[in-house]
Amino acid sequence: MTAITERDRDAETVRARYNRVARFYDLEQALGERVLFGRFRAALWAKAPREGDILEIGVGTGLSMPHYPPGARMTAIDISDKMLERAHARAERTGAAVELRLMDAQHLAFADASFDAVVATCVFCSVPDPVAGLREARRVLKPGGRLLLLEHVRSECPVAGRLMDWLNPLVVRTMGANINRRTVDNVRTAGFAGAEASRHALGIVRIIDAPKTD
Repeated sequence: MTAITERDRDAETVRARYNRVARFYDLEQALGERVLFGRFRAALWAKAPREGDILEIGVGTGLSMPHYPPGARMTAIDISDKMLERAHARAERTGAAVELRLMDAQHLAFADASFDAVVATCVFCSVPDPVAGLREARRVLKPGGRLLLLEHVRSECPVAGRLMDWLNPLVVRTMGANINRRTVDNVRTAGFAGAEASRHALGIVRIIDAPKTD
């Protein structure tokens, strides 16, 4: 019998939280997508290979589906079954060719070196153990493959950073996302030594491009 770890319990909390908000998720995200994240999402996916095997971690309701490279073989996962239901519906509406699977980013059920790219948008702010999830992403990447992330991170401004630390527990309880993670550092800790990140929105938003170099 496999013991239930604290990480697994935290993952179930995340699953339950996103199951609750799935029905209203697109409405909640609409303004942010229109004003800010929509263009960053497009810029992120423009970096993805035009063909090959691509994994999207945290597909949510499928907001990235319009940006999928038409020549790629797409697989997408999410921890929330309710979010996946909406992703399935969006794939059917839009004709997106993607295999959708229920899965925890911390425990990817794929063989080593399965994908040419792994892509995620504002996901590793919610994964309970982000470094564990990023190490899993690295494991399933082929040599020379790329991890591509769009993430909001802790501000490097001392005052703003401390404010984000102070607000983080409230934001996690209400929205599910950590607003004070140092995701670029986490990517490097996970083994992506050559990770590069462009800065946007006063440095709080980053587009991260991290090749698997060994």
